[in-house]
Amino acid sequence: MSDPYPQPTHGRAWNFSAGPSVLPLSVLEEVQHDLLNYKGHGMSVLEMSHRSKVYGDIIADAEATLRRMLKVPDNYSILFLQGGGTGEFAAAYLNLFASKLVRDKQRKLGRQLNCDYLVTGSWSTNGLKEVQRLGGKPNVVVNGVVSAESGKISYTSVPAVTEWKLSNPEETAFVYYCENETVHGVELPQSMVVDAVDPSVPVICDMSSNMLSRPVDVKRFGAIIAGAQKNMGPAGVTIAIVRKDLLERDDDPEITCNLPSVLDWCYFDSAGSMPHTPPTFAIYVCGLVFKWAEKQGLDALERLREARSKLVYDEIDAHPEFFLGWVDKRYRSGMNLVFNLPTSELETQFISEAAEHNMLQLKGHRKLGGIRISLYNAMPIEGAEAFVAFMKDFYAKNHK
Repeated sequence: MSDPYPQPTHGRAWNFSAGPSVLPLSVLEEVQHDLLNYKGHGMSVLEMSHRSKVYGDIIADAEATLRRMLKVPDNYSILFLQGGGTGEFAAAYLNLFASKLVRDKQRKLGRQLNCDYLVTGSWSTNGLKEVQRLGGKPNVVVNGVVSAESGKISYTSVPAVTEWKLSNPEETAFVYYCENETVHGVELPQSMVVDAVDPSVPVICDMSSNMLSRPVDVKRFGAIIAGAQKNMGPAGVTIAIVRKDLLERDDDPEITCNLPSVLDWCYFDSAGSMPHTPPTFAIYVCGLVFKWAEKQGLDALERLREARSKLVYDEIDAHPEFFLGWVDKRYRSGMNLVFNLPTSELETQFISEAAEHNMLQLKGHRKLGGIRISLYNAMPIEGAEAFVAFMKDFYAKNHK
């Protein structure tokens, strides 16, 4: 008996995981084809020395493709790192305060510079906690929205820019924000932050969960950091795109006495991202995903993300008493779509019945519960269509 909902090919499921997440089928097929003997070189990339010419070409090609696709200017370095977004919470703070630009500014001020943080959900909260742990001087520009009734903070919207509490530019080392919050389903419009920040202040943006889903004007950022496991490849590699003046340092050895080498952007930049063995296979797969995304085109991928998310949000909006979306429509994520059902029992039933139709990984984050469907780049429109068809049937059978 055939399934009533569209199904993917090759016996695969609709994988709506928030990460690690779905990869392009053509990339998986190429990996499979070359797994035992990469391009006739007699070994798998899994076995290959990172010092070999063959692997050197792989990582160079991955970097060149990403640079070309994102139009990364020459005065930016692209780094392949480890440690995920969590590692980069610390790395961003430590590297900025080791940079000549920030140190000169701090000497001129005569006291420690502020680190401005926009807190819009779980991941930016973690970034703030990390800089606090490391002894930084954070200034919270935004911290969700405060309920007029309860006084509690919730991450369901973003205050108007006129309400932001940005530090004076001459007192600010950098501004940090997370563009798309995977847990809370909040996504900031791309130019909202950079338009609000003085151009003299570097903006550090975590784009882990929406990287490559739309064009980005790289030159407006001091650094962009992104874990690969959402839109760019498998878990294990993190990308940092860093403006080169932020990598300039004084000769004072004390600058890096509290900066571990594994978090030091200059350490990686000076060695072509390979001062030691990198996550070779993950970078190789990322390179294939970059080529796939370049072939699609970022404009087309943006149109696809808008079409997929619109299908789901239209169904949520059609039955707001049943599909309980909680994010302000102006800031609803195009990647991670979240909602509740009237009862937790219905949510459990929804997830279970969806799994019977090969729709997997729909359980909301453990902090929030509910339903979360992640629609990353490699999810075809048919996946969203299948999910919406299931939503319609589930509503028809269970609404009162």
